Amino acid sequence: MFVRQVSPLSILILLFSTSAFAAERPRHPQQLTYPDLRFSLPQVKRVPLDNGLVVYLYEDHSLPIVDVYAVTRVGCIYEPPEKLGLGNITGSAMRTGGTINRTGEEIDELLEFMGASIETGIGRERGIARMGCMKKDTKAVLGIFAEILMHPQFRAEKIDSCKKEVLELIRRRNESSKYIVESQFRRLVYGDHPYGRPVDGEPDTVTRIEREDLVDFHRRYYAPNNTILGVSGDFDCDAMLEDLWAVFGSWSQREIVFPEIPALAEEDVAVGGVFHYQKELTQSIIRFGHLGIRRTDKDYIPVEIMNFILGGGDFTSRLMAKLRSGEGLAYSVYSGFQSNQAGGLFIVHAETKAETTIRALGLMKAEAERIRQEFVTEDELKIAKGAYLNRFVFNFTTARDIVSQKVYMEYEQLPIDYLDIYCEKIAQVTREDILRVAKKWLHPESLRILVVGDAERFDGSLDQFGPVHEVKPRDYAAEVDAVLRR
Repeated sequence: MFVRQVSPLSILILLFSTSAFAAERPRHPQQLTYPDLRFSLPQVKRVPLDNGLVVYLYEDHSLPIVDVYAVTRVGCIYEPPEKLGLGNITGSAMRTGGTINRTGEEIDELLEFMGASIETGIGRERGIARMGCMKKDTKAVLGIFAEILMHPQFRAEKIDSCKKEVLELIRRRNESSKYIVESQFRRLVYGDHPYGRPVDGEPDTVTRIEREDLVDFHRRYYAPNNTILGVSGDFDCDAMLEDLWAVFGSWSQREIVFPEIPALAEEDVAVGGVFHYQKELTQSIIRFGHLGIRRTDKDYIPVEIMNFILGGGDFTSRLMAKLRSGEGLAYSVYSGFQSNQAGGLFIVHAETKAETTIRALGLMKAEAERIRQEFVTEDELKIAKGAYLNRFVFNFTTARDIVSQKVYMEYEQLPIDYLDIYCEKIAQVTREDILRVAKKWLHPESLRILVVGDAERFDGSLDQFGPVHEVKPRDYAAEVDAVLRR
């Protein structure tokens, strides 16, 4: 064995160097310093085609795959009240019902053989279609994708299948506490407004939907001048534009007439109140809030930072620190703003033991009020802004993400330079901004408080927060059976 002899002088030098380093080394993570984040937005090509179809293209040759993402301005908010569920069924049957040239089963077989995928759907305020395939199959899959967007056949047997699936989901609504909270709270805030309606419809409205309704709904909104396309992956931009024009060039633009969606203000909807939905659960589900903010509002960014501090910042948020870390009352508690054309929602949500329901609700309300009354700390603001700035780059981790961001920005009608100045806007937010937007956008007097749980196990009465309205559960199974017997 070889042993190296170390001189006493070497040992002294080593000990001195180690001690000097230890003296300079930060002793706490917050003492660590990092260089400023430098990030350049990927350059995405925007090309409007002659028929009005807007295309975003981003080349990425790291893998031999191509992804196409289409967004159409259509949604369940545009359904006639007597045909609720029409958008949802149209979005599903576009894919399953096939096209003029191919049945849904034939499309399934072709895509399976190529290892490709095509999906379609219509949500509350947008229609989505997406395809993914290997580079070598791009033209073949793109042709099918275009056929589905432009010429869905809506075969009757597939419509019937969709309706049966939807009715079965409606039948089982009361089995899902999550659905109860989501649907009941939306109804409490929006009332009979289109945004208060269930996306999957009601038993009697779903059964009224016919094939002609789907054909007309598709014809009204699916047009090139009402659609934005995002293409990412392994391709050449010029060649891809030629391929896109070859399949979409015959798609004629038309005038789109949207039904009027009433504007909403707090005074236009039901007043605040306390609502209880009796359900025998070991845990209570608490949700309260009111109307929110539009994505295009100039206050949106400071509102996001304010919400991060209140309850959107995971373990750094005030709600999490108070209810989970401080009191041990909830595993999950959060707040958030959900944006839409009508103004969106502000919500605070938690799940807690039935026996700590009243305590948890009181603390949640207190935190929502406190952020309106006092400045946040410099550390809270620094952490929140740092989190948003650092997570910004992760919106662009894949070619699909990069293109989807650009498509989303245009769909939401945000300024073309929105992403370019986003970090700058975040950095400019001050404590004064946080207090200002908290006072402006949080309204304790308008809170709709919904608690789903077993009142016999609560640690007190909900009426300390105001008069309690009992929400009567609907017997969806009986309603579905009744319409099916007609």
